[in-house]
Amino acid sequence: MLEPASSAVHVQPRLFVKRILPFIIVALVGCGAVAGGVALYRSKRPLSLSLTSARSTSENAKLHVRGNDKAPVTIEEYGDYECPPCGRLAEPLKQIEHDYGDKVRLIFHHFPLIVHAHARDAAQAAEAAGLQKKFWDMHDTLYHEQAIWSKVPQPRDLFSSYAEKLGLDVEQFKKDIDSEAVKERVAQDQRDGSKIGVTATPTVFVNNKSISMSGPESPKLIREAVEAALNPQKPSG
Repeated sequence: MLEPASSAVHVQPRLFVKRILPFIIVALVGCGAVAGGVALYRSKRPLSLSLTSARSTSENAKLHVRGNDKAPVTIEEYGDYECPPCGRLAEPLKQIEHDYGDKVRLIFHHFPLIVHAHARDAAQAAEAAGLQKKFWDMHDTLYHEQAIWSKVPQPRDLFSSYAEKLGLDVEQFKKDIDSEAVKERVAQDQRDGSKIGVTATPTVFVNNKSISMSGPESPKLIREAVEAALNPQKPSG
């Protein structure tokens, strides 16, 4: 006679679960929608980062700077040599440097993305050239020749040929490109960028304020930011 009672004990929880299952599903779907909405909102939010303007003398000595050290405007880029938008931005940035002369300086930081197979090697090539005082020459060459070296399986030979054209000691360049010092220099740039929220390239700052990168409009936005920095609006009244 106890068997029916035992069956009832097992049936009731099952019925209870069946009754509340639709509510559980609705709740889970709702949570998923909220999480998805938050993620979408975050993806559409404009990048809003800032750099500290207070750097020690030792930190400044390690920066890759081109232009007047006392320029009133600093354009600072986190870039990836294999990144097509970075490549397209390289010449407009040089034009801005040319147009504004001593009023502007450019600082470059490495941020090789994992999706680009040769980006880290290219960054190390620039650093290896830097050890022979040719960082910016290699930097410009890598962007100018991006469409070529980024398409080959092993671009190291091309990097060495660029080093030779730039008048470097090629054998020393080949040693330096894989040195721990060079690897750490690239890694440190990337760590620094990650700390302030850099996730994509190019990420550009003008006087420590991030500039929205909007494809073909990017050079225009950078130029406008430079103009604004050089000619701040006077308070009205």
